Amino acid sequence: MTTMIDLAAVRTGTVELLTSAGWFAVCATGDLEVGRGVAALLPDGAQAAVFKDSTGRLYAIGNVDPFTGAGVLCHGLVGSAGGRPYVASPLLKQRFALVDGRCLDDDEVTVASYPLRVS
Repeated sequence: MTTMIDLAAVRTGTVELLTSAGWFAVCATGDLEVGRGVAALLPDGAQAAVFKDSTGRLYAIGNVDPFTGAGVLCHGLVGSAGGRPYVASPLLKQRFALVDGRCLDDDEVTVASYPLRVS
């Protein structure tokens, strides 16, 4: 399962995340804007954030900022460091890798990352 999809390589459809309950529909691909996140409440109560970067790739990570406990990562700034895409929390500015959820500013902190597909 991939935690990143190249949207340019697929047709339009519905973005789905793989959860413990199976595939969960989040939004239509047309609802995603470059550099802006979309938040989703998952069946188990967890929150996810889906992003599209400037190259058209899609990513899904947890939406809750582990430093503050607030569900805000979908509102963060999307950027790249050393070719590695990230989102910076809008609150304390820690950066989380969109590929795997690792915090680029604190090696001991991560958020969930979710496999996704377009159906």
